[in-house]
Amino acid sequence: MTAPDGSQFLLKISNPAEAREIVHLQNAVLNHLKEAAPSLPVPHPVAALDGRYHTDISLADGRASILRMLTFLPGTPLVASPRTTALRQALGRCLASLDQALHDFVHPAAEHDLLWNVAAAHRLAGMIDSIADPARRVLVRRFMDHYETNTLPALTKLRAQVIHNDFNLGNVLVRPDRTDEVAAIIDFGDVIHGPLVGEIATAAAYQLVDGPDPLRNAAEMIGAYHGRLQLEPSEQAVMLDLVMARLVITVLITEWRATRYPENRAYIMRNNGLAWAGLDHIDQLPRAEASRRLLQFCQSGDNE
Repeated sequence: MTAPDGSQFLLKISNPAEAREIVHLQNAVLNHLKEAAPSLPVPHPVAALDGRYHTDISLADGRASILRMLTFLPGTPLVASPRTTALRQALGRCLASLDQALHDFVHPAAEHDLLWNVAAAHRLAGMIDSIADPARRVLVRRFMDHYETNTLPALTKLRAQVIHNDFNLGNVLVRPDRTDEVAAIIDFGDVIHGPLVGEIATAAAYQLVDGPDPLRNAAEMIGAYHGRLQLEPSEQAVMLDLVMARLVITVLITEWRATRYPENRAYIMRNNGLAWAGLDHIDQLPRAEASRRLLQFCQSGDNE
């Protein structure tokens, strides 16, 4: 929506299936960021005339929903923009700044249950049988065994806070005129309290898509994040496992849902091929070498 003075806004009608407390969590996060880091490129909630940041409405079929308004930030989604070293570094720094601003944010709904959580990938083990390709089933089962035995116990000892948790190629916008600059971070629908390292691992998983050395692409973002918000040795130790966890979560959830909702298969499977490509690439390397490549710029945080 465009106001008479040219200001732009986004009017959002929540899915009736979305829990009310999660909508309130999103508003609370954005209001916190407005105060804690006003220069961060995130939308801000707009209060209604009664001062509240949401309005209860009824849809035509009688279901209850929530109406709210956010400021609108224009930009080009990452998926439609050229991706360069400079941009990946900018993404890493921007994400680190976001997490620094969220480090003291608390909200009861942030502890909600979410399938897209790299700290709980083991809960999806029952979906492995839905993978049609036997070789790929073996790959995912091998990962899951390692995750449950080694990664899961380590996560309880790591720093945890509220994180965005979905820094993917559609949720970050860049400036059309300067494509190495972040224009907006959007869609806080997957905000959750979880391991801090899970934030950058999730984001890095979506960088395994370009060129002959996809691990370097992810490493450039990780290194820039580390340069602004230093990752502890224990966090670096699980980086590879959490990057793989996001890829495994993606393939399991998308294949399971696509089978059940074939009419929406194209949308559901949009990231499936990229996730399998990332898993296949990592699987070709010894674990220690894959981890080293992901963390190659974490000594100084500089990848130039």
